[in-house]
Amino acid sequence: MISITNQLELRQLRYFIAVAQTLHFRKAAETLAISQSALSQQIMLLESILGVKLLDRTNRKVSLNRSGKLFLEEALRITKQVDNSITNWKLKQDGSDGVLKIAFVASAMQQFLPPILKSYDQKYPNIKLQLEELSNKDQIEALQENSIDIGFMRTNKVTSNLLLKPAFQESLTLVLPEEHPITEDNFTNMRSFSEASFILFPNENSPMYFQQILNLCADNGFSPKISHKSIHAPTIFKLVENGMGISIIPNSLRDNFNYKVRYIELKNIAQKTTLYAAWNKENDNPVLQYLLQLV
Repeated sequence: MISITNQLELRQLRYFIAVAQTLHFRKAAETLAISQSALSQQIMLLESILGVKLLDRTNRKVSLNRSGKLFLEEALRITKQVDNSITNWKLKQDGSDGVLKIAFVASAMQQFLPPILKSYDQKYPNIKLQLEELSNKDQIEALQENSIDIGFMRTNKVTSNLLLKPAFQESLTLVLPEEHPITEDNFTNMRSFSEASFILFPNENSPMYFQQILNLCADNGFSPKISHKSIHAPTIFKLVENGMGISIIPNSLRDNFNYKVRYIELKNIAQKTTLYAAWNKENDNPVLQYLLQLV
């Protein structure tokens, strides 16, 4: 008996993806530069090989059924892996040594990562770096799917198949409106802000950071009143600038030039924020080890 994988062709996956993403055979055929009848025949052949219908078709519309939605996820994963492998092969053919895919939270690119990436690029000029800004949660998912090689995140709550390495620790910093009566000179402790409204990164995006803020406030006898949340530092700065509340950020995120806000670095407190490097323990990309040596 011939297995399904021996019967499947890569082009059938690409044809299916085109139809699934457009839900229109004519448009998909035009994109693929084949006839609509040829496309239809290939989709029917694919469904025959799989032994299940992937698309619900009527005279008016095409839609993905449950099997089709599940198969689309796998088809995208397979074609992406093939494309990545071919890219790797071409780079090696051209005299390059490989590709390293790096994800990061925004604060990692302010101080920590740029000198490391510059050093890496100088030391290994034939390795192509692919950079992508992702949230902590999205980095963990990408590492599990092996769509990135390494992530730089502000959480140590990861799955058992990921490895962690503390990369950079820094202070937390208060962000206040420019005209706020508390300055670096008269600041004593966080109890001064027990009645203030806080603007923070959401708990679900940065749970470790969020817990550090809660701990800091608890150490000073209060629980923060959280009025607004944002995943983007510029939004937080703009809200603080307009008197919508105060915030606490990693010190490396401060922007001293573009906002009418004041910063007070909290150097003498127990709470610090740590940036972690994370990677999949099953990752076999040899160029990953070169970066880990620099971190």
